[in-house]
Formats: sequence, C-alpha cells, structure tokens
Amino acid sequence: MEHDKKPDSGPVQDFLNAEEPRRDFFTQAAAVVTGAALGVVPLFAGLAVFTDPLRKRERKSEGGADAEGFLKVAPLDGLLKGGEPRRYEVIDDRTDAWNLFPREAVGAVYLVRPVDGLVKAFNVKCPHAGCSVDFKAENACFQCPCHDSSFKPNDGLIANPNSPSPRGLDELEVKEVDGMVWVKYEEFQPGTSHKVPEA
Repeated sequence: MEHDKKPDSGPVQDFLNAEEPRRDFFTQAAAVVTGAALGVVPLFAGLAVFTDPLRKRERKSEGGADAEGFLKVAPLDGLLKGGEPRRYEVIDDRTDAWNLFPREAVGAVYLVRPVDGLVKAFNVKCPHAGCSVDFKAENACFQCPCHDSSFKPNDGLIANPNSPSPRGLDELEVKEVDGMVWVKYEEFQPGTSHKVPEA
C-alpha cells in the first residue's frame, strides 16, 4: 500500500509546485491590469461629460448684452423729460457652469430723464443694507422701507441728513442707442462709503 502514495518531493513535484504560484501571480496581475483598463475608460468618459461646460467658451448673451456689458432696458420715448423716475427690470441670460437660464431678471434700475441732459440710471438697492428702494411721489424722493434712508430723485444723493446709508444710490453707466436706453448693470457691496463691485 505504500507504493500507492505519491511522493511529496522530488524533481518533478518540486517543478509543479513552483509553477503554481507563478501562474497565480500572472493570472492575478493580468486581472488587475484588465480591470484597471476597463475602469479607466468610463472614468475618463464621465469626467469629460462632467467638465464639458467648464471647457466650453462662454456664450454670448442672448439677452441683449453688447460687447461692453450694456443691457437693453427700455425705450427712450417711455421716459418723460422731467418726469418721475420709472423702475425697470434688467433682463439677461444667466448662466452657471452647467445651466442656461434665458431671459431672467438679474436686477432692477430706476431710470430718470432730466429736462436738460441724458438719462440716468440708479440701482434699486439701498447702499445701506441692500433693501429695494421705492419712489415716493408725494415726498419726491426714493425711500428705503428698511431703515428710512431717502435719496434725491435727480442725482440719487442722500436727502435726509440722518440717513444710515453711507452713500447715495449707486448710479450706473448709461448709453442711448437707436431710441433705446442701455445700462451697464452692476451691483455694489452695501455698507461702504464708496462703490465696491460685488464679486
């Protein structure tokens, strides 16, 4: 019965035992390389889709902005010379890295047309805390409902000496082209004595 036993050692058995770990190593290495290659392809495809909007050139606004950043706000003949200020929404296409929000209100301005001079535009936000001001015809001034600041209608300067606002209303650049009023809409940090553009 002893001759039925397979020898545990010998040149042939040593060779066979030595080949098995090598075969296992190469099989496992091949599996790792294949798995990595198969995983890298979808990873790069996903990254390409995810970062695609960041790589695209910024679209020209369809909302009407020109090359200098002016937005079309209102027809000039809608403003009476010497008339009361009128409030207008500023419309533009708003985009973030992945979405386009066409023709949305990005802010608002008051337009006033003096009897002798060009149209003026004022941001509706009070420079004190950023509340929206109203034009009060009975007082002939812009009035902030939050902290009782008031501003003159023709130049936006502070009207009441006890105003908590550190500066007058923020005047914006205006141009008139082909009977339309265009405004370079900007927002500024509240609470400062001079205009600091919002980041």
